[in-house]
Amino acid sequence: MSSIYGAVNLVLNIMNSLTGKWQSCDSVKHGRLLSLSTATCQCFSDGGEVAANFTFPGAQSVNNSLINPLDLICFTLSLKLVQSGQHLGGLSGPYPLLLALPLLSVSPPRTLPVQRDSRGSGSWPGSPAHMEGDVMDKVEATATVCDFDPISGSIPATKVEITVSCRNLLDRDTFSKSDPLVVLYTQGAECKQWREFGRTEVIDNTLNPDFIRKYILDYFFEEKQNLRFDVYDIDSKSPDLAKHDFLGQVHCTLGEIVGSPASRLEKPLGGIPGKKCGTIILSAEELGNCRDYATMQFCANKLDKKDFFGKSDPFMVFYRSNEDGTFTICHKTEVMKNTLHPVWQPFSIPVRALCNGDYERAIKAEVYDWDRDGSHDFIGEFTTSYKALCRGQNQLNVHEVVNAKKKIKKKRYINSGTVSLLSFNVESEHTFLDYIKGGTQIHFTVAIDFTASNGNPSQSTSLHYMNPYQMNAYAMALKAVGEIIQDYDSDKMFPALGFGAKLPPDGRVSHEFPLNGNIENPYCNGMQGILDAYHQSLKTVQLYGPTNFAPVVNHVASYAAAVQDGSQYFVLLIITDGVISDMAQTKEAIVNAAKLPMSIIIVGVGQAEFDGENSSMVSLLKSYLLFSFDPVYNCYDSSSSSTSMVELDGDDIRISSRGKLAERDIVQFVPFRDYMDRTGNHVLSMARLVKDVLAEIPDQLISYMKSRAIKPNPVPPLTLSVDQPQTNPV
Repeated sequence: MSSIYGAVNLVLNIMNSLTGKWQSCDSVKHGRLLSLSTATCQCFSDGGEVAANFTFPGAQSVNNSLINPLDLICFTLSLKLVQSGQHLGGLSGPYPLLLALPLLSVSPPRTLPVQRDSRGSGSWPGSPAHMEGDVMDKVEATATVCDFDPISGSIPATKVEITVSCRNLLDRDTFSKSDPLVVLYTQGAECKQWREFGRTEVIDNTLNPDFIRKYILDYFFEEKQNLRFDVYDIDSKSPDLAKHDFLGQVHCTLGEIVGSPASRLEKPLGGIPGKKCGTIILSAEELGNCRDYATMQFCANKLDKKDFFGKSDPFMVFYRSNEDGTFTICHKTEVMKNTLHPVWQPFSIPVRALCNGDYERAIKAEVYDWDRDGSHDFIGEFTTSYKALCRGQNQLNVHEVVNAKKKIKKKRYINSGTVSLLSFNVESEHTFLDYIKGGTQIHFTVAIDFTASNGNPSQSTSLHYMNPYQMNAYAMALKAVGEIIQDYDSDKMFPALGFGAKLPPDGRVSHEFPLNGNIENPYCNGMQGILDAYHQSLKTVQLYGPTNFAPVVNHVASYAAAVQDGSQYFVLLIITDGVISDMAQTKEAIVNAAKLPMSIIIVGVGQAEFDGENSSMVSLLKSYLLFSFDPVYNCYDSSSSSTSMVELDGDDIRISSRGKLAERDIVQFVPFRDYMDRTGNHVLSMARLVKDVLAEIPDQLISYMKSRAIKPNPVPPLTLSVDQPQTNPV
């Protein structure tokens, strides 16, 4: 009986957490059931209209304090949200939904993504209550101008310059030494074809060349950028490499060069059987202009009046021009309420995101009048450039805001107002590569879900099934992420953990066990070592449950807490197939970890509804109700995983626990199925996955360093033996 009381009480608590304005009546009073024949709860809006009905039919299902797990509990949720006579978020009422829920599909509780203002009152995102919040809330609610990342995928994180030297090359010439040249080839993620990127100059008569010509490459932390360096002895002026002697080659990744001590990688050349081909030395240096951030402030004067009963609510949107003539959004300002003379707040943006290193490239700025329904009114636009902005506040940076359509229709039209640059400043900030080059090591830990919901590993339907011809989703996600991260860890030894399994010999359930079976030393040698330990553990442990994240988060956090000087940064990869069972404990663990040098990547595998697009209040209530009825978790409900994962991700709302907000956003979540290539190209699937899951790591590392005022360690200058031969271009 108490479980029924708790279930209804949870419903009321959920509704109260949303707006704080819900009241109970009918069969429920003060959270207690007054009738056992049919439990009904009605919730009212402030205007006295029925906002929601909850019906729990069938007291026959109640047997003492427990519900028969073989019965079905059905409830009807009629949802009509009313506030000031308006329906919220496109939901029109009544919105009936009949759910037949087997109790074996048990889901743990989780919280609704309620946005709260400074007074603590909450509302659903997109509701009128929320829309009537402060100006920043209004900007985030815009429909036409959507959210974006200033550093989009089309703009590299930075550019690096690769310097090449060789030592002890093969001597192919009879009467003199070799005349070496190095050719760089790159390989795209979507194909295996190698493409020539560039060549160094030829250095005559030396086996120890230090090449002057550099390679400048776009650097993406989240991508595996394969490189191949071929060395030739040039015997003629022919550009055909087949006519020259091959001296050796080496394969590596750009991350491997960058992640080496002082960003200097030395590897032996190979490619000629039975011969020692010497070594190649590759050094990476970040280009100086890639670390620049521009801070600027704008104001406007005499903008067009767009609102019938008031003035305009203007905001600006900035676009970077692309080489193909298109434009990409790179910043939007806040909305200034009810004014034709706005003064926007200063904002900072990476120079590379503003112009991608081309100081004369056009920058377009559009001015809009904000409207609640998202149909923002276009006021006008102007163009400028980074070079022009660098002049600072002067008459040349007072721009007419022009609406081209108005200009065509009205002969006397001059402009729709002016926008002036108030201030402009450029500063260099420490970058991710500064810390890596200064010696910061990235430590990688993996935690794998061994709960029973994955299915029997011996059956082909299991997510843990080991197909001899292709990797399962767990192995693919692990390999994709691990192959990138390992380049930034010098010893290539990685802890690998499992959770949610019964361990031999006594069947003890563990949520933090080493895959290699060695509690004292859970480290595995490289990615292959982790994969081997994972495959071996599937033969020794029994899949069980529940799905608890907190133990592995706390495990890595304990190591991160011991090293907070910036020399080490920890990345935890959790691969799971379903809903979290210890949501409250996991949130608390993440909030505590957010103040440490640590990031968490969660990859969801299987068919669970991870993305949150189809999640609803109904599925949330279902999760709460079922969990309160039965504490057994031997199955999970896939639809209930979506909002839990999205909430942990913290991109929209900063995660909190016990009223304490996380200091930083350290969690990145992606569902693996979204990256599966339909043609079966698993290499492409893995490349797409890793690009998204690792994209936030550099910024998360920098945010920690900034929060602790930690500067990168200086790199001592390297001295190489200098040869002064004659150089000739090829």
